[in-house]
Amino acid sequence: MKKTVYVILAAALAVGSLTACGSGSSDAADKTIVVGASPSPHAEILAEAQKILEKQGYTLEIKEYNDYVQPNVALDAGDLDANYFQHQPYLDQFNAEKKMDLVSAGMIHYEPFGIYAGKTTSLEGLPEGAQVAVPNDATNEARALLLLESQGIIRVKEGAGLNATKQDVIENPKNVEIIEMEAAQIPRSLQDVDIAVINGNYAIGAGLKVSDALACEDSDSIGATTYGNIVAVQKGHESDEKIKALVDAVKSSEVKAFMEEKYEGAVVPLS
Repeated sequence: MKKTVYVILAAALAVGSLTACGSGSSDAADKTIVVGASPSPHAEILAEAQKILEKQGYTLEIKEYNDYVQPNVALDAGDLDANYFQHQPYLDQFNAEKKMDLVSAGMIHYEPFGIYAGKTTSLEGLPEGAQVAVPNDATNEARALLLLESQGIIRVKEGAGLNATKQDVIENPKNVEIIEMEAAQIPRSLQDVDIAVINGNYAIGAGLKVSDALACEDSDSIGATTYGNIVAVQKGHESDEKIKALVDAVKSSEVKAFMEEKYEGAVVPLS
């Protein structure tokens, strides 16, 4: 009888020991944050935030992606805790197309669209029939057209707003030819067109500076307020402690100062 009791006690202690180890592993996992990001500027910004998170006991793992699809697929599958590379309109479109339910945990920064010189070095000198390159994806083409409109180059149909395409251009005084192309390809084609509207991250990658742009979005423009880059998570995880810690770190004064110094206006913090 005593032997039986000892065996039961030993088994109970073993189970308790395994349970304790499991809890420890769970706690450790909760202190690990896996985030998908595009290499520049997002992964660079996260690397700066990593210093703050380390002081709070978190381990930040940054996984870099060179496209705009896989980071959302990986997040939806649970391979990532969050991602940081996109703006809300893109995420909304992605959710609708892929039947996913990813949400924003916080808006961090925006990357001003700029109009950059190709064969023509000023907007005043833009010739009749000039070729103007714009991104061909729905969420960014409208933004490019609105920037061109703000400079008097074209006028877009009233109400088109963030859904505008070149078919919505109702005034085109210089009959410019609007050439739609993949956003990533535009910097490489800059020398072949008169001017081009380029996404902030692709401008950075091509070594272009906002200070070199012929014009760029204002901080209170629809582009800045609508296309701020977000930290995205699975729905229901917006208030997780580690997600809140991540967002707070990326919005911190230290990371804000890093953005302003490193990117010289190409990345503008929104907090």
